[in-house]
Amino acid sequence: MENFWTSNKTINGLRHFVLVNKTKEKRNITFLLVSVLDSEINLKITYEELINSGNWHKGWINLPQLRSITEEYVNYKSCNKLGDTNAVFVNEDSAFNIS
Repeated sequence: MENFWTSNKTINGLRHFVLVNKTKEKRNITFLLVSVLDSEINLKITYEELINSGNWHKGWINLPQLRSITEEYVNYKSCNKLGDTNAVFVNEDSAFNIS
């Protein structure tokens, strides 16, 4: 599975993500994607959403800065200064597990 992904639309103002975990929950495969620029911006999505929805592109698309880091990101960061973030945990078999 490709580790690097670009969202076709911004997620909290950012578009470039890394796949850090793959888990099986019941019968669904779920992926944890983390923003390349800000680990506070992470999301869990299903295999269907990542592969078949048309919302994601394998690899990183070279985008102008204003399209890859938008004003939405600045607004998101200014609203979330209280530290209300989700911790990111990687599986032992993740390529990003460095412990």
